[in-house]
Amino acid sequence: MPDRVPPARSSPEPADGVVHLPHSALTDYYPDGDRQARERFIRSAFDDTAGDYNRLERILGLGTGSWYRRQALLRAGLAPGMQVLDLGMGTGLVSHEILHVTKEPQRLVGVDPSPGMMAQAHLPGEVRCLVGRAEALPVPDASIDFLVMGYALRHIEDFSVACAEFRRVLKPGGRLLILEITKPAGRIATALLKLYMRGALPLLARFVSKAEGTPRLWRYYWDTIAACVAPAEVLATLRAAGLHDASRYVELGIFSEYGARG
Repeated sequence: MPDRVPPARSSPEPADGVVHLPHSALTDYYPDGDRQARERFIRSAFDDTAGDYNRLERILGLGTGSWYRRQALLRAGLAPGMQVLDLGMGTGLVSHEILHVTKEPQRLVGVDPSPGMMAQAHLPGEVRCLVGRAEALPVPDASIDFLVMGYALRHIEDFSVACAEFRRVLKPGGRLLILEITKPAGRIATALLKLYMRGALPLLARFVSKAEGTPRLWRYYWDTIAACVAPAEVLATLRAAGLHDASRYVELGIFSEYGARG
């Protein structure tokens, strides 16, 4: 079971006093402007459906998710000997690929706000699994060589504050990788992806999932993709936080790999 360790520091307030959500408020799920309601919804949605997540993820990725995540990690420069932080580790899908590359569980820290998701990770005991948030990472300054956040950008509260935390915990020259699904450029491709992710997957979830809330979670998953800020704004926020060499690599038109250095 993961260690329930509180964050080492409180969330810093944005310099301009404004919360910079990675997407507009989704009022079908929580009231606009109610930060606590949004946080409660996300926490319960993932905790309650954790047992179904990996099964649906394999269907979403058509069985290629494991291979793709490993290749993305290698493209970003992951190598043995690095101290690695897997942010938004969830059920450990990225963590397992990290260990396939490094084979050093003692150098891996996983952070996630959902104990229910982390309980499904089934990682070696040497991996430190900490309850925490992107805006207040429970690790010391300049302690991480490689920080990866897999498909969690859309679920954090304040991306600008999170980017400041990335810079704080990365060693000078440390590598950042953010994996995310983004809308295709064309309207037809976007419509087809929406039909698959918001239509077919939630329908399938009704038959293969155990938790009642799983279909709703996958509808929410697409809605966050549709509402997410543009890639250019993601890159601008990384640069504004003082992270260097911010860039974006795109696979198959929808899988974005944002990279930067501390």
